Amino acid sequence: MNKWVEVLLGLILLVGAILLAWSSATYSWTLFGKSLEFWNAAWIFLKGGIFWFVVMIGFLLLILGISDLKD
Repeated sequence: MNKWVEVLLGLILLVGAILLAWSSATYSWTLFGKSLEFWNAAWIFLKGGIFWFVVMIGFLLLILGISDLKD
């Protein structure tokens, strides 16, 4: 794929996702009584990802420390 097409497609997807999240938070989108607020869901997903990243870094450092103690 052409590099300019990739950049343009990526930019369109990024801006589209941001606009979708903003409009779902601004206007009350509901389906069968459930809220479809993508901004809140993305924020919760990001916080969970950060939590698991920190846990895995701690686990990696623990394993590396135990490995160094054996030597």
